[in-house]
Amino acid sequence: MTTRWTAVRVMRDRTAGRCLTAVVVSGFGTSALWLASGVWVKDLTGSDGLAALCLLAMWAPTLAGPLLGTLADRHRRRLLLITLSLLMAALLLTLCAVDGPGELWLLYAVLFVYGAAGTVHDAAESALVAGAVDGSLLGDFNGLRMTANEGMKLLAPLAGAGLYTAYGGPGVAVLDAASFLAAALVYLSLRLREERPAPRRKDGRSATAEGVRHLWADPVLRPLVLAGGVTMLCAGVSGALTYAVVEDLGHPPAYAGVLYAVQGAGSVAVGLLSGPALRRLGARRFAAYGIALLAVAVALRAVPYDPVAWACAAAIGVGLPAALIAALTSVQRRTPGPLLGRVTATANTLVFTPNVIGLAAGAVLVELLGQRVQLIVLGVVLGVTAAVLAGQRPDSADRTAARSASDASPA
Repeated sequence: MTTRWTAVRVMRDRTAGRCLTAVVVSGFGTSALWLASGVWVKDLTGSDGLAALCLLAMWAPTLAGPLLGTLADRHRRRLLLITLSLLMAALLLTLCAVDGPGELWLLYAVLFVYGAAGTVHDAAESALVAGAVDGSLLGDFNGLRMTANEGMKLLAPLAGAGLYTAYGGPGVAVLDAASFLAAALVYLSLRLREERPAPRRKDGRSATAEGVRHLWADPVLRPLVLAGGVTMLCAGVSGALTYAVVEDLGHPPAYAGVLYAVQGAGSVAVGLLSGPALRRLGARRFAAYGIALLAVAVALRAVPYDPVAWACAAAIGVGLPAALIAALTSVQRRTPGPLLGRVTATANTLVFTPNVIGLAAGAVLVELLGQRVQLIVLGVVLGVTAAVLAGQRPDSADRTAARSASDASPA
């Protein structure tokens, strides 16, 4: 009943519903390309290293998130989202020219631009939603956005693999281009009145620093973003140990797909429930409870027993997104509109970059320490993070601001 009410509450809002539709449409194409690009390079070259460079090319631009986020503050967000979507639709079609190792430079170049455009796109979309959607809906919207993204991760790779098998890499590129074109049409259908951004008075470096200063100075945002970064670092190390965990269970590597599916189901569930949970608990406690659940689940992965592994996968799927949803929603609520693009992009860089570092560290450490020791240590680190976050100043005012008028005044 609660989850259905949450979904209806968002979809009845014209702007929120259409923005969510654009996320689903473009996310489907992105997830499909993410899988197919590596397979494409592997087929053309036979090199695992060159295939892995696809992920690096898409991820590397996020390191420049604080700088790229300034673009979302210097232009009207709706127009910027339309322009970026059309640009990517046109750029992806150039991948139809890739038919041998000699054209791989084009694929890497497109993926790099794809990652940079995605960083700006996410910042502009967050700012657009924060300015156009009622504040009481932000938690619900971000939760459903998480649900949509996780759903795409379960469905889109299968569709991309099938399309790649039938039509090769160009077929997947055309699918992704079509998804961006559809997203552009959805953004075009939005009826918003955006104020013209103020004339630029600072150079790029000063404007970027302004967003970083706001994030660091806010007593609510700073601990949430730092806790999110630590959480994603630990999640990256834990994710790198998945195949070692599967081997310890006595199953073949393909069994990891079962655990990922269970984890995805947990993420879908918490996405549907996050709006009501944020209104009841506030962002700080919601994130702390999620990280605490994640701590227990990660530590118990050291137990080589199938039912425990399934329960841990589901708990990880619930706990990990809680910290991300709480941080993003708080950034939207506590950041002035003119700064929101920069602050969102900076927060995304601080939260998601440690995940890649954790993946690399986990891949190295598993050979030195084994997975059980690492999982227990990670559980302790996450538990301390949850305790520190829970011990921060109560955010009752933030929780009250997150409620609608009817929520705050039951009478």
